[in-house]
Amino acid sequence: MRINGTTEPTVHGSAAADVESDDEFREIVRAFLTRNHPGPPPHARDEKLEWQKSWLATLFDGGFAGPNWPREHGGMGLSFPRQLVYQEEYARAKVPGPLGNGVGIAAPTIMKYGTDEQRRRFLAPMLRGDRVWCQGFSEPEAGSDLPSLRTTARRVGDEYVVTGQKVWTSHADHSDVIYALVRTGDAASRQRGITYLVVDLETPGVTVRPLADLAGGTTFSEVFFEDVRVPVANRLGEENGGWRIARTSLGNERAASALKSSAMYRRVLDELLALARERGATDDPLVRDRLTDLEIRVRILQYGAERTSASIIHTGEPGPSASGARMQLAKFEQDIHEVAVDLLGADGLITKGSPEAVQRGRWLTGFLRTRASTIGTGTTEIQRNTLAEQVLGLPRDPSMPS
Repeated sequence: MRINGTTEPTVHGSAAADVESDDEFREIVRAFLTRNHPGPPPHARDEKLEWQKSWLATLFDGGFAGPNWPREHGGMGLSFPRQLVYQEEYARAKVPGPLGNGVGIAAPTIMKYGTDEQRRRFLAPMLRGDRVWCQGFSEPEAGSDLPSLRTTARRVGDEYVVTGQKVWTSHADHSDVIYALVRTGDAASRQRGITYLVVDLETPGVTVRPLADLAGGTTFSEVFFEDVRVPVANRLGEENGGWRIARTSLGNERAASALKSSAMYRRVLDELLALARERGATDDPLVRDRLTDLEIRVRILQYGAERTSASIIHTGEPGPSASGARMQLAKFEQDIHEVAVDLLGADGLITKGSPEAVQRGRWLTGFLRTRASTIGTGTTEIQRNTLAEQVLGLPRDPSMPS
């Protein structure tokens, strides 16, 4: 195979990271993704899961997984500019990303707060896709007000006995591990009595029940713990010290998707622009105005992602820009799909599976899915409070518990 008129290079990811030229690095990444592309995903759910796992194993074994991970944990250890190149090529190739949300959220937390034994045990299998992780933070009575969580963990010797419920847990129905916040202090301890535990979902007493969403999928689940025994060795950090660790996880959750999402939505907006031209909608000045607004905002998303990533590299923390970027992305996700379904008119109401659906109904599905964008990873109302109080120094909202 030849790319750009040259013979396709075959280079291991660790060697690719060390090439001098960004252009050469881009060509190597593009060649790897082209040569090993997994093809279209299967329709059957279990087959699609195995298809994704096989791809993640291919990335890891070839040395092209974890662009921002240190090499000692199986990543590429790329510089910030090289991470940008990698994410651009990854989005262009339209290949599946990591399963679950452990790679972008739990992993940086484990790298910072975990023991050497925990890093060896958890990180490489997570990056390779051998073990899929999900997040167990939200509860029926503890969503945006996370310090009010009620799932308890009582220590008995070298184990914790966990009882309670988590909800809106993304990817739990095909995950192997859940990283959960549990209450080890008394009922009034709030954030001072929270501990961070890693729980194997195959442990007796764990029940996962999928929840149907507006788009007809089962991305979310509720997870029940009934006297689940978890080794103390699975605790991250100190007992009752989980809130500080959770804040790192939440920051990384928002930062992890920043570069990936900005690159992905750059491609999605280009596809929407192509659809608008195809349907002759760009002759309408109102449509052009809305598309121009999206173009400006997707560029701002990219610049914000670069700023957040640079903060992580230089300080180890995502900084306040992570909350701002997440809030911008949530609204952008909703608006781009609203523009799309408005552009399609009646055709935008045809669901996936119908032979008459435009682009397999992707825009309607996206429209329905993104109704939750301003709720997930902390509601935009809570994030506005966080930015106002902790970044701008405005008076605290008296209605919120301390």
